[in-house]
Amino acid sequence: MSTNWFDRNLKWVFTLPAIIFILVMLVYPILYTTRISFYEWSMSALTPPKWVGLDNYISLLSENRFWTSVKSTFTFTFGSLVIETVLGVAIALLLFRNFRGKNLVKTLFLLPMVATPIAMGLVWLLIYEPTIGAANTMLKMIGLDPQLWIASPTQVIPSLILIDVWQWTPMISLIVMAGLSTLPSEPYEAADVDGASGWQKLVHITLPLLRQTIIVAMMLRLIDVLKTFDIIYATTQGGPNNVSETLNIYGYKLGFQYFKLGMASSLLVLFFLLVMGATLLMVWIRNRLEASL
Repeated sequence: MSTNWFDRNLKWVFTLPAIIFILVMLVYPILYTTRISFYEWSMSALTPPKWVGLDNYISLLSENRFWTSVKSTFTFTFGSLVIETVLGVAIALLLFRNFRGKNLVKTLFLLPMVATPIAMGLVWLLIYEPTIGAANTMLKMIGLDPQLWIASPTQVIPSLILIDVWQWTPMISLIVMAGLSTLPSEPYEAADVDGASGWQKLVHITLPLLRQTIIVAMMLRLIDVLKTFDIIYATTQGGPNNVSETLNIYGYKLGFQYFKLGMASSLLVLFFLLVMGATLLMVWIRNRLEASL
């Protein structure tokens, strides 16, 4: 009897440890953070948490600094995602062709993606150094004026986007190249018979067939870009004048520099809802595209 029950519920027996792990490691922190967001707490053993209801959310939403961090988050995310998608698809199409040294080029191209983000942030901090950095040295060599880069309020976000594009464009390319390897050959053979040019095949065959793959790659990068912390903290820590302070950086400062655990938790709850909403939007777009095919 017990053997029959075990056989009937085999799928649950094997998946139960994974389900418990996810509940403990994912659901519990979310619930605990949501609970703390309704309290005022300085993380002190001498001062217990004090119930304040929605005051943390009201105070947070009334701060200009919060909305500045929202703007910085969206600017950084949108800029990085668009550039990485365009460059990633273009580079994937180039690397998918046959040429001498292809494997070496692909290996070198993928190296930034496997590097440690904090280490890369420190390297780029030296590159952007206004006086002796490599970026301004190269500008001087071609006759251009040196720039402040991450020390400038107007240049810091584009400079951070450049770092993210350099490091994570290979991820988009890798996913797109995997999609390219699965494309059927029949549409291209028919296009050759009709005398279609390479550009026409790209626009009317390759890109439409890659649409689902590109959406998946964008969805993965969207979630990751929204959560970017290490590169920004290693280079600017949200400066200058909090211009590059994203929601992640602001939440960290509220919790571990100002010891406002309640407000930090409320910010993280709002940030979680933002990431969840962006993910659901991308899933909805993907489903709409699947339905239109």
